Amino acid sequence: MGKLQEFEITFTNNKVVYNPGESISGTVRIKTSHSLQFKAIKVNCVGSCGISSKLNDASWMLEEKYLSSTLSVADKGTLSAGEHSFPFQFLIPASVPTSFEGPFGKVLYKIRAFIDTPRFSKDYKTQRPFYLLNVLNLNELPDIEQPSCALTTKKFNYLLVKTGTLMLKACSDLRGYTPGQVIKLSTEIHNKSGKDTGYVMASLIQRVSYKTKRPVFDLRPIAEVEGAGVKAGKHAEWREQIIVPPLPQSGLTGCSLIEIEYFIQVSLKSPEAVVTLPIYIGNIAVNLAPSIPHPVAQGAPMPAMSNLSPAAVVPSAPPAEDHLEGALGAGGVDSEEIPTKSHSQQDPSGVPISMSPSAFGQASGPGAPQPTQSSDGSAPLFCLSTGATIPFFTDSNTTPVPTSCPLILPPEYSTWEYPHGDYLCHEMACEAINLNTTEICK
Repeated sequence: MGKLQEFEITFTNNKVVYNPGESISGTVRIKTSHSLQFKAIKVNCVGSCGISSKLNDASWMLEEKYLSSTLSVADKGTLSAGEHSFPFQFLIPASVPTSFEGPFGKVLYKIRAFIDTPRFSKDYKTQRPFYLLNVLNLNELPDIEQPSCALTTKKFNYLLVKTGTLMLKACSDLRGYTPGQVIKLSTEIHNKSGKDTGYVMASLIQRVSYKTKRPVFDLRPIAEVEGAGVKAGKHAEWREQIIVPPLPQSGLTGCSLIEIEYFIQVSLKSPEAVVTLPIYIGNIAVNLAPSIPHPVAQGAPMPAMSNLSPAAVVPSAPPAEDHLEGALGAGGVDSEEIPTKSHSQQDPSGVPISMSPSAFGQASGPGAPQPTQSSDGSAPLFCLSTGATIPFFTDSNTTPVPTSCPLILPPEYSTWEYPHGDYLCHEMACEAINLNTTEICK
């Protein structure tokens, strides 16, 4: 840096995550070895979204700005040798979206500082990112406390001349969750044929829409669990749990270029059958009023789902209190329990993968890189969502990029005009996703 030995931005109390409507403040610190003439020292607070149809492309096709404010902290003068501090403060608008970083676009916020020097001298600049969390309260969404269910019937041929029928139903206990909560998934399979089925697979999938001229959808399997098949002529039940990891919330409110959706997909390998359950990921958990009182010792605190520690949950051990309804009309047919073969949230020994509880705190909303932790622990922990990327386009016959993941979206997604059309509500999305189903269960 020549004369400049130190030029950095620090935030008050090392805070790096903010909510819309808050003020962000800090200090620009400058240390020089010799006197330094300047025309102005300025601090700039900026926030914008940029997207592209090319993977990890830094030159955006489309961009929108959310905030841009500049403050002059010092006018023309000379910095003497030594250390100097210049405070700054900016008000964050109330309508800005949550920070997000994906392979085809980003929502970024940063503080930048500039030292403008006289003509022919070297100018100096530095910057530091910060992150916004625009909280999504799940309780503001309609019917969020209701189960999300879907049912499909599949007719198929086997041994060339024989015909069989299979019914597949899946339900989640809620329609919305927060990071750290557990999705309780119930699946029923009625195999009315003389042929055993293939394995059953359930997956939590993130779908990000980048609204370029040629819209791109980016699919990320977040967690996967595989169960055994169902014997010929049998009715079987499968109950599993999926821990919601740190993820950006559904929708990305305030951003018109990127939209985030989540769903659970349950599928059979053979015969091929699939049901899809749209769900929401938010920041404030569903406030469930208990419909059935449970005995609780006097003075004992009620359990809170939002405080559930992921390390204490074994994904492949469904809660004993859950009971499936005979929604498939199995009559007097005895049901079998489908054993779980593998779970992506467990290691090979069957022990749940440990997740730091701090990953589900205030910073769990933005899908942002992990910043450097301060010694006092005030800087929060950020986590990226997991899963392989499966991008594909919507306005041509382009085939989805091959993937090792057996769970891709149902075929009708590749011909959708969305997101050019209107936003689909939860119920409409259920109907559109399950075009081949016989019933949508609410």
